[in-house]
Amino acid sequence: MIADGERSPCGDPGRDGMADMTSVPRIQLNDGHSIPQLGFGVFQVDPAETERVVGDALETGYRHIDTARIYGNEEGVGRAIATSGIPREELFVTTKLWNDDQGTQSAADAFERSLDRLGLEYLDLYLIHWPAPARDRYLETWETFIRLRESGRVRSIGVSNFLAPHLERLIRETDVPPAVDQIELHPYHQQPATAEYAEANEIRIEAWGPLGQGKYPLFELPEVTAPADAHDKTPAQVVLRWHLQRGHIVIPKSNRRERMAENLAVFDFELTDDEMAAITGLEREGRVGSHPDEFN
Repeated sequence: MIADGERSPCGDPGRDGMADMTSVPRIQLNDGHSIPQLGFGVFQVDPAETERVVGDALETGYRHIDTARIYGNEEGVGRAIATSGIPREELFVTTKLWNDDQGTQSAADAFERSLDRLGLEYLDLYLIHWPAPARDRYLETWETFIRLRESGRVRSIGVSNFLAPHLERLIRETDVPPAVDQIELHPYHQQPATAEYAEANEIRIEAWGPLGQGKYPLFELPEVTAPADAHDKTPAQVVLRWHLQRGHIVIPKSNRRERMAENLAVFDFELTDDEMAAITGLEREGRVGSHPDEFN
């Protein structure tokens, strides 16, 4: 799962708040590319603040940035990248196609508009944001994604919020599995059926809302606070570490530079088997976002 000998150019922050550029492993994808296992998400980041926030994240050490057309902040991400001075090949940039852009030509046009807003010549990863089953256009959209990948303007293609039946249809009809399925995943909602199907088909799971979006008292639970005390880490760091040891790609977000650095400082400790099992045991189908079969 982790590419041998590969490390993303980001890692634990040092005394000056910068990363030591060595610590984030890369996850091998089924198409030959790899992705930094820990990235930075910009969901609900104010477009007016995005350039500053992403600039802070890049300075802190992040090299994997995750946005979407519907977030309205692709331009800010692009400006931050352009002014960062970081070589493009050191960055991993993801964006997503929104539901009303699904379809053969509309998806291709939306891709071009996202590239323009980001100011990039290519994407590292492009995702179908939701299956939107009532529209029933995700299959033809996936076929367009395959052509975009063949053009070389996007390196990896994937999906978001797809359940096992949606994934199975894509593979059955096109014989091309997504590289990534980005799904809601946190201790209360681990989606085992989707995760098991993805693993069987070499689709990597990327967790959105990895800390539960503050919608339940995750950081007060003894299963989380006990290992936090034992390892001298925060509850958030413990949950992120649980994700990493489960093999998830994870994209926490924060507008605060000190929290960005804290979220990167999760590669210098390891949870025990018992600690991992206790957090995994918190599963209760506690979805905090929309259901993929109902959101269109």
